[in-house]
Amino acid sequence: MKKPGYISIQLLAIFAFETNNYLSEFLEDAGPLDEALQLDGIALDGVLQVFNAYVDLLINALPGSAENEENPVHRIVRIAETESQQTALLVNALLLADELIPRSASRILPQGSTNQSTPRRGASSDRQNRPEQREWKKKLQRSVDRLRDSFCRQHALELIFTEEGEVRLSSEIYILMDEATEEPEWFPSPIFQELFAKLTRIATIVSDMFVGRERFATILLMRLTETVILWISDDQSFWEEMETGEKPLGPLGLQQFYLDMEFVMIFASQGRYLSRNLHQVIKNIIARAIEAVSATGLDPYTTLPEEEWFAEVAQIAIKMLTGKGNFGGHGERDVTSPSVSSAKSYTSN
Repeated sequence: MKKPGYISIQLLAIFAFETNNYLSEFLEDAGPLDEALQLDGIALDGVLQVFNAYVDLLINALPGSAENEENPVHRIVRIAETESQQTALLVNALLLADELIPRSASRILPQGSTNQSTPRRGASSDRQNRPEQREWKKKLQRSVDRLRDSFCRQHALELIFTEEGEVRLSSEIYILMDEATEEPEWFPSPIFQELFAKLTRIATIVSDMFVGRERFATILLMRLTETVILWISDDQSFWEEMETGEKPLGPLGLQQFYLDMEFVMIFASQGRYLSRNLHQVIKNIIARAIEAVSATGLDPYTTLPEEEWFAEVAQIAIKMLTGKGNFGGHGERDVTSPSVSSAKSYTSN
């Protein structure tokens, strides 16, 4: 069987450049025609369709995309295998939508009043700020958001599922902890350590690639974190097993779950991508886990440590995972022996 031809990541970058040149030439040629026939709306819709088709190609270059899974033989885009390559796809789309295409499109946007013999200063900016043009730019941005969401979903699924499709982030992680004969050494669960490592790597990549577009980089990290946490919040089977399963959640599992969520909040806050929505969702699922233990007849507040304990363990974990920890007996508190107190702020807010 003849192997399909692939478009590499480098060719996609060239394609982005050529797409911009093509659109620039198209819009330049459309300018004189538009002045006579007022076809600026039709021309801009055509540009949007071309850009959407380009974004579809970029999405198909992400690992695990639906088209790649269903039609591997007919795939025309080589998979972006590394996180740097995948992030570069976002950069290409963002640059086109945020700067290059709008700049080219400004050539055909109507200038308003034609009574002035000399265009006034800022006329190009005014043309791009008309309501219909602002809406058109929003549509370009929504296409980029579609690529960003596909990126986040793909990376979240890599964490949540194994290559065989089995769930890694399951309630068993926490339920089985209370069957242990000894109290565990408290540390964030491996899957959340991996989430932290992935976000740290991507944060380094985007800081180099998204120069001058820090807000987009922050939203990318925010959305990726939210995608994982929202999966926990929305997974019905996860909560059914925790709340009404044969072996419901116990105090040790609750403490580990609380620690994992606190760990996520602290590293996201330190990275400046802790959104209000993420913060609230985490508070809600911690409260739900506490209620699950309460429903078994146990008082979770008799075993849960103080909030400060969770924060301290999370901070130590971050330092250790980033190679900044030095805990060789220099007066550090024994975080494996928490003092017992309430964590009621998570259920009272």
